[in-house]
Parts: sequence; structure tokens; C-alpha cells
Amino acid sequence: MSADQPTTAPDATVVIFGATGDLAKRKLLPALHNLACRGVLPQRFRVLGIGRSPMSDAEYRAKVKADVGAFGNPGAPSEVWAWFESRLFYASGTLDDLASYESIRDRLDALDGAPDAAVGYVFYLATPPDAVSDIVLRLGAVGLLNEEAHRFRRVIIEKPFGHDLSSAIDLDRQLNADLAEHQIYRIDHYLGKETVQNLMAFRFGNEIFEPIWNRRYIDHVQILVAETVGVEDRGAYYEQAGALRDMVQNHLFQLLALTEMEPPISFGADVVRDERVKALHAIAPWTESDVRANVVRGQYGSGRLGEDAVPGYRAESRVPPGSTTETYVALRLVIDNWRWAGVPFYLRTGKRLPSRVSEIAVQFNRPPLELFRRTTGSIEPNLLVVRIQPDEGISLRFQAKVPGPDLRLGSVSMAFNYADYFARAPETGYETLLLDCLTGDQTLFHRADMVVAGWRAVAPILELVSSQPDALLSSYAAGDWGPAEADALMARDGRAWRRPAP
Repeated sequence: MSADQPTTAPDATVVIFGATGDLAKRKLLPALHNLACRGVLPQRFRVLGIGRSPMSDAEYRAKVKADVGAFGNPGAPSEVWAWFESRLFYASGTLDDLASYESIRDRLDALDGAPDAAVGYVFYLATPPDAVSDIVLRLGAVGLLNEEAHRFRRVIIEKPFGHDLSSAIDLDRQLNADLAEHQIYRIDHYLGKETVQNLMAFRFGNEIFEPIWNRRYIDHVQILVAETVGVEDRGAYYEQAGALRDMVQNHLFQLLALTEMEPPISFGADVVRDERVKALHAIAPWTESDVRANVVRGQYGSGRLGEDAVPGYRAESRVPPGSTTETYVALRLVIDNWRWAGVPFYLRTGKRLPSRVSEIAVQFNRPPLELFRRTTGSIEPNLLVVRIQPDEGISLRFQAKVPGPDLRLGSVSMAFNYADYFARAPETGYETLLLDCLTGDQTLFHRADMVVAGWRAVAPILELVSSQPDALLSSYAAGDWGPAEADALMARDGRAWRRPAP
């Protein structure tokens, strides 16, 4: 196969539990349709949607067509849609009824044409997290997880992977009763972003950057995931999660791991994941005093986003008026290893912030002797920014001479944007991850020990908040960049948060 020839998935059926829900509508079905447009799905490919509402195959196909038109690539060739549509099927059932799973098994046998057909199954659990272990238990009970005669059986699980360290360990114990680790695909859509994947290519494929990717040249690193939206209609879920559980121990920690990991000896899935989990284990553990000194929790109040007035978190639907759940977290982390000793990592995430942006900003040290201080004054340090969303790309800030007779410096920037260099069809962010699962590549998925390492790192924060619900909690107005205490956290180190433009 040539290097530019796309990998085609093996024969497979994707079974989506929660097939009429928001995730399937906005992300999963449009992503599978995009894979069909690329020509990477096999001829023997099917989707079997599972939902509570009774629906015929024809009704389901009409629904998916409307969803793809609204959230996917409506400009795709009609022959591609005809191919994809003919492979969409639907079955209704309840998640707690074993007879429903027997019916699913029989339907799959009928679609395969024979009970022993060599077709792989991917079960995507687009369901509430508390249903995951029961679904897996019942799939196992009816024999749908047995891997025999070259038939793979894989299960994709959405976050959250547990609620804390003990529940994450318990969830893995339950899953492992019916599944081997190679069958479990814990999905994090952030790792499907091209720029996140490109971070490894950038670091390990360019000799000019990897030698300076360490404490000798880097002053600090900032990782930001900012959202303009509030909790919308997810108040009940968010009350159980909060920003720390919802974003930090999964999304932000994975960005942290890719930034600080050591070079893998190959790009084998477990080789790469070994290095990522080592990176998480290198996070220095916190005492209670460390938590109080290095963590800020925030909750948005009423404010303005652009021209619109927006309510505070406690006024949102299904949020109690006295809630102490955080919608913002800022952390200062120390990495206990040779490469990063003495380099602080600052992580922050929040809702109702001024712009929607995710980025990794690496600030380099200043020159040891500022030769231009008499003509320019203090100069800005070099800064490398990996922008993950909304516009994927990489920029580098450096100093150049300002035209004129005086030897003065000014900051300039070199920027690379994916949209300028690579023509790409619209994507949902799930295409790469779904194709990887179909082909059996677990590189971009969480492994059990990664999940445990993430929960272990934030456990001291959760313990403090459990005993003192309002600990470390401050307020900020919607439309601001977070509470003043977060600015003070940076100012204490003589640094400041970046304020990225929208």
C-alpha cells in the first residue's frame, strides 16, 4: 500500500446504543458518513442503531439524512449517501432488558447472513455513564463480546470514566469481567483533533524543537480550554461533575501528557501510551497545603458575552441556588522528572469565558543578557502556541529588528494554519477515532492506567472539596477570564495568563 493510500477498515458493524441521542445526531453519524465520503469504510459495513423509540429502518434512515444535512457534510456526492443509507438499520429496545440484547444478537446474525460470519462489531455506548457497566454485562451474557474466528468485538466508552479514583477502579473491574483491555476504547474527542496529533509530529519530527523542549530553555507552559457557553441544559449532570471532573483529569491532562512526554521508541499504540502514562505519573503529588496554594476554583455569575446578557450558574436550569460546583479551574502543576524540573505548568478551563479557544502555549526563557535593553527595553520572550480550536495551527513569536536607524526590536510571528495548507472536508472530530477503533489502533484512546493516574493526581483536590464544598471557590462575571484569585496565582510567580483573541 502506498503512503498516501487511505487505510480501509475491515468488515464491521457499528452498533450505537443511544442512536437517537444528541451525540449520535451531531457527531457519530455525520462522522461515519464523512468516512464513507473518504472511501475508507469496507463494502461489508453496517450501522445498527439502538434506541428506546420504535422506528422502522426507513424512518431511521430519513432521520440520519436530516442529521447529516444539519451537522455533517450535506454537499457530499449523492451516490455516497445512497451507499451509506443502504447500510443503516435500527432496532428498539430497553437497556435493562436481557431480551432486548438477545434480539440485537439475532438481528446482527441476520444482517451478517450467518451466525459465524467473520464480521467485527464495534459497540458505541452513547449512553449515560451509569448505564455502561450494565450494557457490557448484558452484551457479554448473550455472547456478543466473544472474539472467535477472527471476529473482533470492541466497545467504545465516553467519559466520564468514573467519578473519582475508587469509582474508576471499580468501573474497570466491572468491565474486565467481560472484556479484555484490548477490547475497551475509552474515547476522548480532544485526541481526535489534528493539531493534538500533530504535536507529536512537531516535537519528534523536527530537530530544531526537540533539543530545546526542556527546563534549560522553557520558562513555563500554559494549557487552556475555554468555552463561551454555560451549562445549557446539562445542569443536573454538571452538578455531579464540575469543571475538575468534566475537563481537567481527562482533556487537559491528556494535552499535558502529550506536551511533556518523552519520545517513544516507536508509534505502536502501547508504546506511545506507556510514555503518556509516565508523564501523568510525573505530576508531583499534592498535600492539602499544596492544593490550597496552587488551585483556584471559580463559578460564573451573571454578566455579558458580546451584546448578550447571560445568567449566572446558580440561575441555570436544574442548578440549586446555593451550588458550590465549580465552572472554572486553574492549577499550577510541578512535574517531577529530569526534563521538566523547575518548569511550572499552568492549566485552566472554564465556562462563560470571553472566547472559545483551546491552546498550548510554551514560553521560552529570556536571553541571559539583554543586549537591546537600552534601545528596546524589556523584550517579550519567544512563545510557541499550538492552537487546537477553533482554528487549528501553530505560531511562533520571536524578535526582529524594527526598520530604521536605531537598533530596536519588535515582536513578530510566524503562523501555520491547517486551513491554509491542507484542503479538508468538514469534520466532527470523531472521524479519526472511529476509524482507529475499526482498524484496532488504540493509540489515541485512554488506557486503564491513564484513567487511574489522572484521578490519582486530582484526588487531593476532590478530598478537600468533599469535606469543604466551598473551598478555593471564587466568583467571576460571565464574559471575564476567570476570578481574580487565578490572576494572583500567576502574579505570585511573576507571570500572567495569556488572553488569546477570539
